[in-house]
Amino acid sequence: MPDRSPLAPVVARLRTTNPYAVDAVVAALALFAVSLQWLFPDEGDDPLSWRGWLLGAATAVPLVWRRAAPFATACAVSVATPAQAVYHAPPPDLMYGGFVVLYTLAALARPWQRRVMLAGWLLGVATTISHREDAEPFEYAFQLLSIVCAYAFGSLSRSRRAYTAELEDRARRLERERAADTARATARERARIARDMHDILAHAVSLMVVQAEAGPVVVRSDPARAEAAFDAIATAGRDAMTQLRRILGVLKEEEREAGPRRLPQPGLAALPGLVRLVGESTGLRAELKVSGEPCPLPPDTEVAAYRIVQEALTNTVKHAYASCAAVALDWAEDAVTLTVTDDGRGPSAPGDGPGGGGHGLIGIRERAAACGGEAVTGGGPDGGFRVVARLPVVAAGRPAALG
Repeated sequence: MPDRSPLAPVVARLRTTNPYAVDAVVAALALFAVSLQWLFPDEGDDPLSWRGWLLGAATAVPLVWRRAAPFATACAVSVATPAQAVYHAPPPDLMYGGFVVLYTLAALARPWQRRVMLAGWLLGVATTISHREDAEPFEYAFQLLSIVCAYAFGSLSRSRRAYTAELEDRARRLERERAADTARATARERARIARDMHDILAHAVSLMVVQAEAGPVVVRSDPARAEAAFDAIATAGRDAMTQLRRILGVLKEEEREAGPRRLPQPGLAALPGLVRLVGESTGLRAELKVSGEPCPLPPDTEVAAYRIVQEALTNTVKHAYASCAAVALDWAEDAVTLTVTDDGRGPSAPGDGPGGGGHGLIGIRERAAACGGEAVTGGGPDGGFRVVARLPVVAAGRPAALG
């Protein structure tokens, strides 16, 4: 909550001013207060001397260094003040310099320095007053209470400064944590976009390469099949461009300024179309089987399931030299198991197979782990290659229909 005090601008300006300049003004004011007895000598009957004025000045001038050397300044004022009181020409009416150094010590000095100086001033003032012939009882209370009040105000200043420093430090820590959280979120989002782009491009390019290789072979013997191949290339390219635009849209500055939003991503409902497209585009016999009672999946798990199947089929097209592939969804109460098998070359196939240098299978395992599941890849029981991913599902809800 902002400080509404009318003195707030003055305090703020004093905090930014050269400390020696401020302390010099404080010392000048204390010296002026000490010199009032010489400026108005007719107002009292106390004896006056230049030595007394020099002792009084000695209680004010050291205040110029009160923040640079608080304990040394306090020692100098602590010697000059009782000396002036004992010299008694004139006796000090108020210990102006003493109040300032006690405030400064309580606000800035070390704990042992504060305690030693406070005890010394209380004992010294009480002793000095007790040796005065005309001392009144109320003078004890007044002088001792003045010392305690000056020390208390300094302690309050120290506590407020420590509290402010604590708040500033906490704000800096929160800012660093917020920046770290933002960086982690950005890294996760970039990794997600990179995985999606890899899946989309690898799948689309694989289909286009297969069709492009088959087109020239049949262009003269079977023009209709060649035309279908080129249509499949165009369809795969358009689908890849559409999905890439959808993903890259989140990176545009104008969309970030409009607020974060996640564009629709393909889910389990799109799996039949994916399997059908792979079969029609490549000649691969691909089929989808669903068993069990479908359950709702979190949106991220839906996308991960689709991308895992997409990447597994892409690997089959690119590396396995398979003639058929089977996609199975086995629903249970707590998880859905995705299994993609083919009759191709198996783990020995180059590129993205187990132990290979590709990123596809690594991405499959990362997607499954990000959803709280797991993925296993390797050879199938009857040869070929198999990908098995187990993803957690929502315990209760409406069935998720597969289109």
